[in-house]
Amino acid sequence: MSVRDFVNEHYRHFNAGTVQRASQSLVDTLQSGGKVFLTLAGAMSTAEIGRSLAEMIRSGHVAAISCTGANLEEDVFNLVAHDHYVRLPHYEDLAPSDEEALLARHLNRVTDTCIPEEEAIRAIEHEVLRLWKEASDEDSSHLPHRYLYRLLASGALEDAYQADPQNSWLLAAAQVNLPLFVPGWEDSTLGNIFAARCSEGVVNPSAVLGGVHYMTELMTFYRSTAHPLAFLQAGGGIAGDFPICVVPLLHQDLGETDVSLWAWFAQITDATASYGGYSGAPPNEKITWGKLSAATPRFNIQSDASIVLPLMFGYVLDL
Repeated sequence: MSVRDFVNEHYRHFNAGTVQRASQSLVDTLQSGGKVFLTLAGAMSTAEIGRSLAEMIRSGHVAAISCTGANLEEDVFNLVAHDHYVRLPHYEDLAPSDEEALLARHLNRVTDTCIPEEEAIRAIEHEVLRLWKEASDEDSSHLPHRYLYRLLASGALEDAYQADPQNSWLLAAAQVNLPLFVPGWEDSTLGNIFAARCSEGVVNPSAVLGGVHYMTELMTFYRSTAHPLAFLQAGGGIAGDFPICVVPLLHQDLGETDVSLWAWFAQITDATASYGGYSGAPPNEKITWGKLSAATPRFNIQSDASIVLPLMFGYVLDL
């Protein structure tokens, strides 16, 4: 039984029914010529979302991705240090002293998974620092993901791959030059390292472009996209709020009247609606901001994105 057949058979009511309806609606949108605009919050790369997302990219279903700086870098961390990651299935039982022991071993915990600092973070730091310094010496500037695209394309890391490169979503994206948008990149490990090297005078702050440059890139991307865009939001936060705002920006701030709203919307979140919280804001709230219309297909899946997103990708790919 394929993933699609399984979901159609068993996911009929309540939150499961929403997953089925959203997945089928997404298939209909793609078959009508649409593509997915995906947003990734949380630690989806450390959850190895590339195992399903990479094939979505290779199949041509993804038009662009907006992600946090952590998701950008952590796919590469896993690619080169997969065998050194430490799993902690009983992480709920850890005492503060256990956490300190992990710190002493340079293991950075993300729920049940520890990212090895030396094998992952420091290994990538040396390679990307070389590119930052080159740009500083040349007085050139590039967006954060462009450095990782360049690093992957150079082949400098190939001998260090420990994970299957077929499961790297960033490698798949780099191979097709997929548009990426990484707002708030400074709030990431590599972003912190870049700021530290700037403080030391090793690199020039202008070597890495920031959020305003990403937004202007996004404006150009949105204007030039001919097919309907299905906004699929995994989690909330800046990864989702940043790109969805491009529509009211074009309409309200630039006065452009021929800009289509997002054609489809689904959010996967474990947050609930609260006073001012973005991650749990229901889709209808986005209508008042001029991001969606009353006719836009809208789905609010209240679940764990690390569970639901691979299911939806499998449904689309009919695995």
